[in-house]
Amino acid sequence: MKLLGLDPGLRTTGWGVLDIDGHRLRHLANGRVSPPPDGTLAERLAALHTGLVAVIAEHRPVVAAIEETFVNRNAESTLKLGQARGVVLLTAALAGLAVHEYAAARVKQAVVGVGRADKEQVRAMVARILPGCALTGEDAADALAVAICHAHRAATLRRWGGPNVASLFGREPVS
Repeated sequence: MKLLGLDPGLRTTGWGVLDIDGHRLRHLANGRVSPPPDGTLAERLAALHTGLVAVIAEHRPVVAAIEETFVNRNAESTLKLGQARGVVLLTAALAGLAVHEYAAARVKQAVVGVGRADKEQVRAMVARILPGCALTGEDAADALAVAICHAHRAATLRRWGGPNVASLFGREPVS
């Protein structure tokens, strides 16, 4: 199963694609979508959508795991991040992906073992979990961490069984 991890941002949205086979995780690709900083908000959101559509078309994941928005001190920044996140959620949903969301602390707990880990610790653990992975930046490392978090959660719930487990593994993308 191919899984797309996404770390939404208006300046840069990180993405990472993993292949999950049971407990095995294999890194397939990672990168960033960076809308032009001098464009209007609408142009930047459109560029973000277009970039993610291209990533999804190239890698054909069946599931997307997306980091939830945190509220920071600057209300304007939070609002813009929320708008970018809305585009990320919409793009994944329109592609027919099963979409799952994870709080940053949950992602850090799953990858590092500590919910308050810093970005360098997350990056180091992603590199350790996915040996040979050439990270294209901090945002891509965060996106892969979200994907790893989902993969671990899906594997655990698969062992437990239950009626909602199938939704964690998605469905085939819409052509």
